[in-house]
Amino acid sequence: MDKKIVACLDIMNGKVVKGINFEGIKEVGDPLTRAKLYADLGADELCFYDISASVEGRILFTDLLARIVGAVPIPVSAAGGVKSVDDFARVLDTGVSKVSINSGALANPQLVADCAKRFGSEEVVVAVDAKRVGETWHCFNQAGAHDTGVDVLPYLKICEQNGAGEIVVNSIDTDGVQEGYDLTLLKNVCDTVNIPVVASGGAGKPEHILTLFLQVPKCASALGASIFHYDLVNIRALKTRMREQGIPVSI
Repeated sequence: MDKKIVACLDIMNGKVVKGINFEGIKEVGDPLTRAKLYADLGADELCFYDISASVEGRILFTDLLARIVGAVPIPVSAAGGVKSVDDFARVLDTGVSKVSINSGALANPQLVADCAKRFGSEEVVVAVDAKRVGETWHCFNQAGAHDTGVDVLPYLKICEQNGAGEIVVNSIDTDGVQEGYDLTLLKNVCDTVNIPVVASGGAGKPEHILTLFLQVPKCASALGASIFHYDLVNIRALKTRMREQGIPVSI
């Protein structure tokens, strides 16, 4: 199966933003403009995160999301503040292909099962913000500010059993640092679950994405934010290099 390149846009106050290790957030562009650009450049999917929705206790930016979905020809997924089946349905109604649940699933693991039963597993994504604590990794929430104490690996296995169709693993330790993905974490997650895993946090140059797929071949997708926002890589050129390295990819 072809590996995918996912362009991620974190949204705050209607703008694309980015930080380092979930701190030092700053604006980097307009969501609609960036969405069209990444689609034109060859991204396989777009992923939108309303990063303050959970903290502020609200549902994500559905009006903006609907405009973006209507403007690009590639699949779009979204996350932010989804805490109920009704929240999930409201986001799905914008036309996105998948809805990602993070804090909502941590607070209520049954939510994953309920959404999978109603909408189908292929539309249910569970995202985790993971940080190493001692010899393991914990799930953090509240935009990376709170350690839930939940061990990432058994939690993700439960999410798979409850019907999640995809897992997004964002490493807080490597997020925005641009020094490469947390390969150890990703290898452990890929060995734990049997559903597609999306790597997030740390891509700063093409070699980081090549290394991900060569060293963690079970990983389905590479998600990037800073690497695309700051024009550090040409997606089509990256895909050409991936194919030259024997990594299956659609160009």
